Amino acid sequence: MRCWSCAGWPGRGGARVREYSLGMRQRLALATALLGDPAVLILDEPGNGLDPAGIAWLRGLLRDYALAGPTVLYSTHVLGEVGQIAGQVVIVRGGRLVCQGTPAEVADGYGGLEQAFLALTGGQGAG
Repeated sequence: MRCWSCAGWPGRGGARVREYSLGMRQRLALATALLGDPAVLILDEPGNGLDPAGIAWLRGLLRDYALAGPTVLYSTHVLGEVGQIAGQVVIVRGGRLVCQGTPAEVADGYGGLEQAFLALTGGQGAG
């Protein structure tokens, strides 16, 4: 039950998953990922489909979860979000690590994380 409540699950009675919005399916996926209380939580674009309130909720949940001890690996293209949530950032290009550090360290000299990403990847991303 803890997983459902921490994932902000409101309960939908007999509704089928296919009837849920994208944001509700994201919350369901997060609750499922938390079921085993993993030491490492790996998430790919967990904010996709969430409204601004949902993104703020997700940010708080993941920050609290990581502060409790587990590692959270969070993959996203929303680089503004990275600066608010990440303790460490890695940038990958062509399957190779090209940069790692705190958000401030990675952004230093580039004017921001987005500019650092574009400069370090040639605008190509992880490929």
